[in-house]
Amino acid sequence: MPQSPHPRRVFVLGGTGTIGRATVRALVARGHEVVCLVRRATDALDGAECRVGDVQRAESLDRDGFRGERFDALVSCMASRSGAPKDAWAIDHEAHLTALTAAPAAGVKQMVLLSAICVQKPKLTFQHAKLAFEQALITSGVTYSIVRPTAFFKSLSGQVERVRRGKPFLIFGDGTLTACKPISDDDLGAYLADCLDDPARQNRILPIGGPGPAITPRQQGEHLAALFGKPVKFSSVPVRMLDVIIGVLSTLGRVIPPLADKAELARIGRYYATESMLVLNPETGRYDADATPSAGTQTLFDYYADLVRGTAAAERGEHSVF
Repeated sequence: MPQSPHPRRVFVLGGTGTIGRATVRALVARGHEVVCLVRRATDALDGAECRVGDVQRAESLDRDGFRGERFDALVSCMASRSGAPKDAWAIDHEAHLTALTAAPAAGVKQMVLLSAICVQKPKLTFQHAKLAFEQALITSGVTYSIVRPTAFFKSLSGQVERVRRGKPFLIFGDGTLTACKPISDDDLGAYLADCLDDPARQNRILPIGGPGPAITPRQQGEHLAALFGKPVKFSSVPVRMLDVIIGVLSTLGRVIPPLADKAELARIGRYYATESMLVLNPETGRYDADATPSAGTQTLFDYYADLVRGTAAAERGEHSVF
């Protein structure tokens, strides 16, 4: 692991998630002094100091987080857990804005933000919330790196046990509606950490995927079946079914508010079922695998092999479709 030529004091938000932990590991390995704001006293991150506080409250961020000390950079891997509208605006926008507002008083001159590639075609509340903060960061005067990764391994591993048990791999349509270039937590963590030292990654929006060609859900199912030595079996879910569910929940949500959030979660599922996680060509309106940069060394199929061998454990995220 290369050492940073300029070790810094780095304040980290969202360090306890899977990508956050990988980013903290990468920062520590590069010689940075890392302080993480966490929600519970039991949270621990190897090589980093953890301070308990509430990022949504400016006074807690100052008192419990920064503590009047000086920091060089702010790194955020924080994201709303559900993507529901209230949660999205509270975390993806407001909490980040609170941190960005407080950071300059602590000496912070640089911020690395984990965003998402799906914001390039915004249809969902959480995407608009992320974009609103991205714009605030761009105009803040702070040196920024906005990293928009493609799909994560954890969100594409929910059907491993289905295939292990001989059940069909679930796909939308024929399984070729979408494609992605997934990136591992460790590869993404390393990419985020290196933004601190690489001028080519600063004051830029950075789409990034993992190594290898783009893959479709059908290819994922085929590869899993081959790893288990089982015949390939698929079960197709019509996209129209999601549209019906969204329509029913949206209608009922007008009188039963919790169902409005469920409608938004269904919209999120439909989005990921029908939109590729690749760079979008604004001129053609089409996703472009060749224009999607790659980084790292581990492929999704490497990860699948580790899961099958039992040398890795699948960590599902809240946004897993299955």
